[in-house]
Amino acid sequence: MSPRVPSTVTIRRTTADDWQQVRDLRLEMLEDTPLAYGETLATGLTHGEAEWRSRGARGQAPHSVLLAAVDDETGEWVGTMGGYLDAPGSPMLVGVYVRPSRRGKEAGVADALLDTVVEWARTEGSALTLHVHEDNPRAVAYYRRRGFEPTGVTVPYVLDPESRELELRLPLA
Repeated sequence: MSPRVPSTVTIRRTTADDWQQVRDLRLEMLEDTPLAYGETLATGLTHGEAEWRSRGARGQAPHSVLLAAVDDETGEWVGTMGGYLDAPGSPMLVGVYVRPSRRGKEAGVADALLDTVVEWARTEGSALTLHVHEDNPRAVAYYRRRGFEPTGVTVPYVLDPESRELELRLPLA
């Protein structure tokens, strides 16, 4: 039996009508890596359809982006990534998640998502910034591999102000 060849993914912006997939993937990411997000699974479970539709609509909103990586064979959502303007001209990377089965450089899902966010960010500013929990070395290593550098700034983690998030920045020039 030959090894399964990974299927390709399509990266696309989300819509309000994607609310169920947005919800399902968000709840999965909150359970998988709780310290990577500013929301708990318990809170996520309380949101109704209107909140999830609003989140899905972020993919179509001006000055923001919410992307889904969709498996071309199965239609399964295998990753997501977003961006918004923290201030005019200051795009922020947020909501990064790839299903464990699709992680890694060889799978290419995170890179495809990030490439698309970077394209969007270039239309909004000269650098893309993110905050990553200090206890998330896998994520820090990924961002460093992609050219993000620490700025030296740290911020309290919203769910536990005793821990910190590191600020990293990618120049877009």
